[in-house]
Amino acid sequence: MLSKRIIPCLDVREGRTTKGVKFKNNVDIGDPVEMALMYYENGADEIVFYDITASFEKRDIMIEVVRKVAETIFIPFSVGGGIRTLDDMRDVLLAGAEKVSVNSAAVKHPEIISQGADAFGSQCMVLGMDVKHVGKSTAIPSGYEIVINGGRTYTGLDALAWALKGQELGAGEICLNSIDADGTKDGYELTLTELISTAVNIPVIASGGAGHPKHLHDVLTTGRADAALIASMVHYGAYTIPEIKSYLGERGVKIRPVG
Repeated sequence: MLSKRIIPCLDVREGRTTKGVKFKNNVDIGDPVEMALMYYENGADEIVFYDITASFEKRDIMIEVVRKVAETIFIPFSVGGGIRTLDDMRDVLLAGAEKVSVNSAAVKHPEIISQGADAFGSQCMVLGMDVKHVGKSTAIPSGYEIVINGGRTYTGLDALAWALKGQELGAGEICLNSIDADGTKDGYELTLTELISTAVNIPVIASGGAGHPKHLHDVLTTGRADAALIASMVHYGAYTIPEIKSYLGERGVKIRPVG
């Protein structure tokens, strides 16, 4: 069994780490380079960096911030936001990232997934999915819909169907974010996570809702996720990564030890 991964997420806007609740009311948290270094030194398995307004503002990702983070840490580093072309992917990878995450652009132009996988390998391609529970219908049989542009635009795409399509196109991993749970610190959306994790054959990173180490235990076991994204619970100092890993390890979850 592969070790489960604990991945701090840095949502970045205007060069600063920010955090909101359900994609709204974002507040400034700190410098992303300093925070990435702190989480690396404290035992994070990976770091995820999202330029959260790049797609909506139709601008390129802040490549200098990406480069500074990559120069600071020595663990896998995934970058998303504003990535629309192969050249964008190449720039991010050359700046030091190991993976690129495509979300809004992939919905609008699904071929970008297969183009990226062909050019750089599936292991570099992460399909980011921002998902909202809308109830089951003929159009959305799973009850979960894909929303893009930072939670602003409903697409009519069923989340389960899109996950399977992304895998077929060559995505090597899915980062699954529940908009309903995002920033609430009430726990991950377990039904959604288990639905996607059991349907695909690629790793799934659960995102949205972590507030207590128990929430990570739940999503990595009941939710069948391969990794858990964390933000508020470490950004605000409620828990440290060593505390989270200790909690999980004591309860039988296979994790990489700190240090």
